[in-house]
Amino acid sequence: MNPKKIKRTEDNKLSIIWNDDSVSEIGMNLLRDECPCVHCKGETVLFSSYIPIKDPFKAAGFYEIEKIEPVGNYAIQIFWKDGHNTGIYSFDYLKELSEMKS
Repeated sequence: MNPKKIKRTEDNKLSIIWNDDSVSEIGMNLLRDECPCVHCKGETVLFSSYIPIKDPFKAAGFYEIEKIEPVGNYAIQIFWKDGHNTGIYSFDYLKELSEMKS
């Protein structure tokens, strides 16, 4: 499923209108807390795991989007105002997040 439109709402959510005209909303806190990048989620390579330590300190702009750019025909890259921009959010992952509690 692909989005027809993605926008930020007044109540600090990301609203996605999908190509079947269904609408999903994802809270900014959930979107940032579930960033899929290695720095945020970790990774496992050849039986070695990297699990990041969650920092309780949240920099200014941590939950604020600066801009969103498309990545091919399958994802978006979110640039956060605190400078973080390594998370690539696939459309499938966005759909998953929208089904979680925000």
